[in-house]
Amino acid sequence: MRDTKVALLELAKAFPDMTISVKLGDLVEANTLLIAETKRELEQTIADQKTETYPSREKVMEMLDVSQSTMWRWQKSGYLVPLNVGGKRRYRMSDVRRILEGDNAKKGVVS
Repeated sequence: MRDTKVALLELAKAFPDMTISVKLGDLVEANTLLIAETKRELEQTIADQKTETYPSREKVMEMLDVSQSTMWRWQKSGYLVPLNVGGKRRYRMSDVRRILEGDNAKKGVVS
C-alpha cells in the first residue's frame, strides 16, 4: 500500500494536470482506508504524548538548547525541577514539552 501511495504521489507531481478515471466505489474505499489510517496515526501520536518519559540532563539541554548554568537557574527558580532516579538526574518529558510549547509559567503556579 505504501509503495502505491508513493507511486501515486510521484505521478501527481510529474503530471499535475493529468485526468484519470476512477470508479466511485474505488474512490469511497480509498477514502475510507485513508481516514482509518489517519485515525490510527493520530491515536498513536496522542498515546505517545501521554506516555511519560524521563530524559537525562544532557538530553534536555540538547532539546532546549540551553547550558548547564541555565539548567541550574531553572532548578533554583522551580521552572524545571529534576527528579533523582537511581542517583541520576532526570526530567519529566511533560515539563520539557511545556517549555518547548512556550508555557513560561512556573510549574504549579496558577495565574
